[in-house]
Amino acid sequence: MCTITKGKKKVNCYQEDRTIMSDKELEKKSVFLRKNILKYIYKAKAGHTGGSLSCVDILNVLYNKVLNVDIENFRNPDRDRYIQSKGHCVEALFVTLADRGFFPESDLETLCQYQSHYIGHPTKKVNGVEQNTGALGHGLPICVGEAIAAKLDKKQHRVFTLLGDGELPEGSNWEAFLSASHYKLDNLYAILDNNKQQITGSNQEVMNTDSLQEKLEAFGWSVKEVDGHNLKELTEALNNGPYNIGKPNFIIAHTVKGKGVSYMESVLKWHHGVPSPEQYELAISELDAAEALIS
Repeated sequence: MCTITKGKKKVNCYQEDRTIMSDKELEKKSVFLRKNILKYIYKAKAGHTGGSLSCVDILNVLYNKVLNVDIENFRNPDRDRYIQSKGHCVEALFVTLADRGFFPESDLETLCQYQSHYIGHPTKKVNGVEQNTGALGHGLPICVGEAIAAKLDKKQHRVFTLLGDGELPEGSNWEAFLSASHYKLDNLYAILDNNKQQITGSNQEVMNTDSLQEKLEAFGWSVKEVDGHNLKELTEALNNGPYNIGKPNFIIAHTVKGKGVSYMESVLKWHHGVPSPEQYELAISELDAAEALIS
């Protein structure tokens, strides 16, 4: 594993790298990742556009400011774990992993093509993916098992998962909420991409889970609410746990579906919409303009 020496202490190169990325660089990275999400969905003519755009700031912060995981230590048992429960928004995960060097970005030219490993949900055939996910309600239970194992082995690594708010009604999640509290899994971090929409309507229309904070606290979790597009808030919330010793951690990240593209934001049809050539050019021009404002 790559290390550098700071004084008398050896530091993992990746950990050093993620601490020196400036706020502005992190903002520009989010714009870059959004462009790539659109680029590869447009090329593939398939993908979950709105949810990938809503969660990509979370992934940007995780992989560039939080997780102790990289291409060199991915098989190290002491690495942090990240499992994407909302697997249908895999495009956000793929572009982030490519950016971190887990595989060449050119691989994404095969997205959703015959015999490609880069399909519509995470698969362990793609380097950097911890678990196959996609069936809603699977990611959090897997992470509970990972966190229990870390406790039993007296390991210090952390376990993170990203949930979609549309998957919360799955009963497996609520069994996992109960189990995580019972086993005092303060090494577990569940992040909710709370964009308030799912495939057929708003969460309140389809299956209302409000008030979520009160429900989770009743299940024994520590809960924080953040702006899911505020990179500083996300970094602070994800780096400063556990919030209470002996309690699992839940971050409600309030987001906007289709964030960054004006005509997609909070518009239901972009759950898995593919832009036309004209719409794609407009989206990229908007993101170019947003990047130009970052100075």
